[in-house]
Amino acid sequence: MVDRIDSRSRLAIQHWPIVMLRVYTGLFFAWNGFSKLQRGNFADGMEGFLNAQADKSFEFYRSFIEFIVIPNKAVFASLVSWGEFSIGIAMILGLATRYAAAAGALLVLNFWFAKGQGFFDGTNHDAVWLVIFVVLGMVPAGRIAGLDDGFSDRLPFLR
Repeated sequence: MVDRIDSRSRLAIQHWPIVMLRVYTGLFFAWNGFSKLQRGNFADGMEGFLNAQADKSFEFYRSFIEFIVIPNKAVFASLVSWGEFSIGIAMILGLATRYAAAAGALLVLNFWFAKGQGFFDGTNHDAVWLVIFVVLGMVPAGRIAGLDDGFSDRLPFLR
C-alpha cells in the first residue's frame, strides 16, 4: 500500500509551494514548446542561434553541435519543441513528474552547454531551471495535487 498524501492533510498544506513551482514550470515549458511547434521556422532559428553561440559554447560540446545537431536541425528542433511541450504538460498534470523532471534537467543542461555560460552568471537562466528540475525530481511533486498519486498503486514506477 502506498502512503497517500491527503489533500487536506497538514503535509499537503506544507507542500503547496512545490505544487505552485511544478505547475508554473509546466506552464512555462508547455507554452514555450507550443509556441515553437506553431512556428514553421524554428529549425532555422535554432541553427542561427547555435551558429551565433558557437564560439561561446563549452569546448567539449562544440563538436556535438557542429557535426550532429546543425546537420540534423529539423530532428533536433522537433525534439526540443515536443520535449518542452511534453515536459510542461507532464508537470502541469503531475504525471510521471520525476521522469519529466529528469528529462527537463537533461534538456536545460544541453541548452546551458550550448550557451557556455558560467553557473553563477547573472544571465544563466538554464542553471536556475536545472536546480528547479532537480528539486522537483527529488520531492514527491506529482503526488501532491497531481496524477502520480492516483496512478501510483497501479503503476509503481510513479512512486
